[in-house]
Amino acid sequence: MIAGNGKFPFLVLDAARAQGLEVVVAAIKEENFPEIESHGAAAVHWFSLGELSKLIETFQGEGVKRAIMAGQVRHKQIFSSIRPDWRLAKVLFSLTTRNTDSLLGAVAKVLAEEGITLESSTSLLEPLLVKSGVLTRREPDERERKNIDYGRGVAHNLAQHDIGQTVVIAEAACVAVEAMEGTDATIERAGQIMRSMQGESSTLSRAFTVVKIAKPNQDMRFDVPVVGVKTIEVMQAAGASCLALDAGKCLLLDRQRVIDAANAAGIAIVAEGK
Repeated sequence: MIAGNGKFPFLVLDAARAQGLEVVVAAIKEENFPEIESHGAAAVHWFSLGELSKLIETFQGEGVKRAIMAGQVRHKQIFSSIRPDWRLAKVLFSLTTRNTDSLLGAVAKVLAEEGITLESSTSLLEPLLVKSGVLTRREPDERERKNIDYGRGVAHNLAQHDIGQTVVIAEAACVAVEAMEGTDATIERAGQIMRSMQGESSTLSRAFTVVKIAKPNQDMRFDVPVVGVKTIEVMQAAGASCLALDAGKCLLLDRQRVIDAANAAGIAIVAEGK
């Protein structure tokens, strides 16, 4: 497992152990938590984002033939603190666009050439993929439904260019779009924008809707949309009232805690399929 940040890698380890699998962890120094070393992995090796050769040599030395990516790697991290080795530098030089799909797709190709198959990051966590329907006590109201319908169209147009997975909508107006900063930072920025609209003359409702989707042709090996309790907490602090997700394409971590937090905050969560 190539492990980034968040709870995702820990859940994968738990699921693998439950199935009797041994997992060798390649933990990203810039992203992972030290606790990963005491969570039941057969071995944990630390490496920096740019050390593609070290990753391959480590997996080959451990006899790894199958791998998954689990946990977030912040996009801005890839393009700021990274110091690529010769192999990754060659990959970067070959790219015509430096978005997530092209970069990680190229890395997956290099791994495959070295006998390491990158598999779906949800292969051990299928039950955590959100199912279609309203998850919370409260359904989206008419205003939020309009936001969702408009937001899904905007988000899908952006996602096909691999710009981001999240848009924030208020009164069918686009308030914020995710790029390198990540979902939570996008929601926080939207809250700041809405709070800056002072006075009763504002035509936009302060409550807004967050729409988080998968790409039209989502590669389930990496960059799968993930929602956890922190996202709900950020939404509540920012003033969001509704969250819309892609059914079957988004991982819901700590499902009951997420739903309980949303219910307590009066936030509606709905998942819809194609």
